[in-house]
Parts: sequence; C-alpha cells; structure tokens
Amino acid sequence: MNNKAAMAAGAPVARVPRPAARLLLIDPQDRLLLFRFVANDRSPFWCTAGGAVDPGESYPDAARRELREETGLDLDPGEEVARRHVDFISLEGVPVTADERYFLIRAPHDRIETHGHTELERRVMQEWRWFTRAELGGWPERIFPNDIVVMLDRLMEPAP
Repeated sequence: MNNKAAMAAGAPVARVPRPAARLLLIDPQDRLLLFRFVANDRSPFWCTAGGAVDPGESYPDAARRELREETGLDLDPGEEVARRHVDFISLEGVPVTADERYFLIRAPHDRIETHGHTELERRVMQEWRWFTRAELGGWPERIFPNDIVVMLDRLMEPAP
C-alpha cells in the first residue's frame, strides 16, 4: 500500500525526516511576521518564515539562508530558542516528521522583500503580514505552530 492509500485507510504511513529552521521574526513594534499559505489540498493557514535544512547545512545556516530568501534580510539568527517535532503532509504531498528548530530574530524595520522565493513559495505564499500577539490569539485561520502565542510570551518576557 502506498502512502496515499495508507493515509486514506487510516493506516500508518512511512514518514520522511525533515529537519527545518523556523524563524520568529519580530519587527520593532514586537509584531511577528507570518506568511499565508494557500494550497489546493487544504484550507489556507499562516506560518512562520523558514523551511527545510539543505543537506550538509547547519540549522543556524539554514535559518540565515531562509531569512534571506523569504524576507531579503541578512541577519544573524543567533541561538536556537525552541525545538519541536511535528508530523504533517508537506505542500509537495510528502508525509514528514519535522525536527523544527526555532530562531528569534529582531528585524531592524518592517520591510521585507520576497524576490528570493522559490517557484513553490511564489505559488502558495502570496500574502504576508506582521501580527500582534493579540491578533495571533483570535485569528480566524489556522496559525502554525498552534502554541505560537505561548512560545512568544515565554521567549519575550522581560528578564527578572
């Protein structure tokens, strides 16, 4: 049984490991940048910038590359601030188990350039915006990760 048939039957599927660098890009007004994904096989959703780690690439190097490609900003991603493992179906239809490493990056302004997007990104990521934490909590479309507000609150709380 192939993966598609297994998923339809509710059977276990073979998942591909997907190391990924995710970006918590914060502007000077403490808003988070998210991209809106629109694909034919699912409802629209919003997600942080970032993506798969290329073979031989470190997570910080992938974070910096993804930041350049998706926003036009070339900034040091700093240290990894969070990690999560999640199963999902990629936009290419591949069942994956993602090892997501998160990087908190402060942008010097709220301008981004999307000229570095791949063909797939241009097709499915046609919209972006900066979200306040209040907006994140009540947004009508799904936002990933699901606990983004809790994550940001933990990471951005003032030091004692």
